[in-house]
Amino acid sequence: MEFTPGPLLKTINSPADLRKLPREKLHQVCDELRQFIIDVVSVNGGHFGASLGVVELTTALHYVYNTPYDLLVWDVGHQAYGHKILTGRRDVFHTNRKYKGISGFPKRSESEYDTFGVGHSSTSISAALGMAIAAKYKGEKDRKVVAVIGDGAMTAGLAFEGMNHAGVSDTDLLIILNDNGIGIDPNTGALKEYLTDITTSPTYNKLKDEIWNILGKLPVGKNFTRTMAHKLAESIKGMVSSSANFFESLKLRYFGPIDGHNIAKLVETLKDLKNIPGPKLLHVITTKGKGYYWAEQDQTKWHAPGIFDKLTGEILKKKFDIPQPPKYQDVFGYTIIELAEKNEKIFGITPAMPSGSSLKYMMEKMPHRAFDVGIAEQHAVTLSAGMATQGLKVFCNIYSTFMQRAYDQVIHDVAIQKLPVIFCLDRAGLVGDDGPTHHGCYDIAYFRCIPNMIISAPMNESELRNLMYTAQLDSTQLPFVIRYPRGEGVMPEWKTPMQEIQIGTGRKLRDGQDLAILSLGHPGNFAAAAIRELNSEGIYPAHYDMRFAKPLDEELLHEVFSKFDKIITVEDGTVVGGFGSAILEFMNEHRYHAEVKILGIPDRIIEHGSPRELHRECNYDAEAIARTAREMLKTKISITNKEFSK
Repeated sequence: MEFTPGPLLKTINSPADLRKLPREKLHQVCDELRQFIIDVVSVNGGHFGASLGVVELTTALHYVYNTPYDLLVWDVGHQAYGHKILTGRRDVFHTNRKYKGISGFPKRSESEYDTFGVGHSSTSISAALGMAIAAKYKGEKDRKVVAVIGDGAMTAGLAFEGMNHAGVSDTDLLIILNDNGIGIDPNTGALKEYLTDITTSPTYNKLKDEIWNILGKLPVGKNFTRTMAHKLAESIKGMVSSSANFFESLKLRYFGPIDGHNIAKLVETLKDLKNIPGPKLLHVITTKGKGYYWAEQDQTKWHAPGIFDKLTGEILKKKFDIPQPPKYQDVFGYTIIELAEKNEKIFGITPAMPSGSSLKYMMEKMPHRAFDVGIAEQHAVTLSAGMATQGLKVFCNIYSTFMQRAYDQVIHDVAIQKLPVIFCLDRAGLVGDDGPTHHGCYDIAYFRCIPNMIISAPMNESELRNLMYTAQLDSTQLPFVIRYPRGEGVMPEWKTPMQEIQIGTGRKLRDGQDLAILSLGHPGNFAAAAIRELNSEGIYPAHYDMRFAKPLDEELLHEVFSKFDKIITVEDGTVVGGFGSAILEFMNEHRYHAEVKILGIPDRIIEHGSPRELHRECNYDAEAIARTAREMLKTKISITNKEFSK
């Protein structure tokens, strides 16, 4: 489908083109840019509300700053669609997040305007500070560095660490706090309330404007006058409100808050700030989903709505004639409530993903036992550990890719102390369109090397319920990982009675001959489909759903290696150090001899695309499993065919 940009946007192939326009034309540029985003995302899907909210800010930044020489660092990429369109990717924006198309996030290899690759939050301040330090070291006194961070991302420890260093760095760094009160879900915590106090204090804001108007007229270069004026400003602000004290106590000069949708005010302010040296923070108030009525009304729903009718706001869902399996995340969300109703020790924790993880259901029904702690994975893990010391059974629900951010806490605070925290890793495996920053490739490998860890993966919804039930039993006294993929399972009738699973036990799903397939988790369904295809060809592999990557079911493995000399392992994790590696280690330890093929995510960065496309690319879909079985058995098949021909 062809998308036609507005007449002004059509002429902008780079920020240099934008900067040729008179300032009074910027309103039209913003209108056309916003409409172009709506047009494309409504048809192709993708993140939506965040980029609409920063249309004016994006336009003003590229208008005022000499990008790409001046360095612009975005925090996450949900808000960077306008940036991509203005920096030479307008005509390929329709390929956004599609297989072999442009990334949904800033990516250094994609454009010189993408100064830092992002997908996880809260990295912008540290990265931008690193760039500013480098510019200072190289003597690039005219080079400006700007970090744009959302208020939700400010809750992560890394953002505080970056600000703490930036304040004493003596670098020319501007931090823009894009304050819209929401990440994917509404922001939580004291910082959110603190920022609300700033934005709703008319007395402070009026006085602040007057103070900075006066300071702006003072002679620049008279150090004594500037220093005294700054002290005067701080004293007056301190008497009226403590609102600026937090940032300025970190030695960041605080400016704002200003309206992030007033393009004229933004341009004027940014031009002024370019001439003020040192580390500083501009507080900008925006509305997520700005300019699209329905996105403004329900910002969580319109974070990434999928395909929708741009005229009516109807989100277009696939319609099916038969009942469809639920999403694994919803099975988790409803099952934890079932368990919590019977076990008063159960609590739920998530770092800023209550909707994505479906913990929102428990938060609504049991608000005193389920918490969103903000974008703070490290805190989520150690908080869970502290609760576990007091006998509580905590389900700490974190996306697999975000769990990487709390690795030390898992080792130091949970595993060493043998605390039975239950880690539910949503979005394990290849997540699809979000790409390499969001794939859950590594958790099997990085957890498997930690002592005291139990690592499991359900093949279907019923197994997820059984693993959750097992994990919350008093008899389970070690950290317990349950990993499951994004999206739908395989059981429309999923609400099965829950049963305890003996930890470290798998199950034989199908007996066979000549070849065994060992699967872990949801890819067991790919294996089952491959076996059905192979059966039609007269090939009958055995199939074992191992369920646990640690501890392994050694009794079952002794059966496998005693009977089969050709084995395929299948997982949706990295083949380096993962489940397949564990099987090889078992084979070596017990001196078995077999040909083992490991299917899973290869040792390279996997880009974005639909899960189906990526499973095929990585060679562990049903077709790849069947093909691997044929190749391993080709000698036997050849001999059998020759004997049959005789």
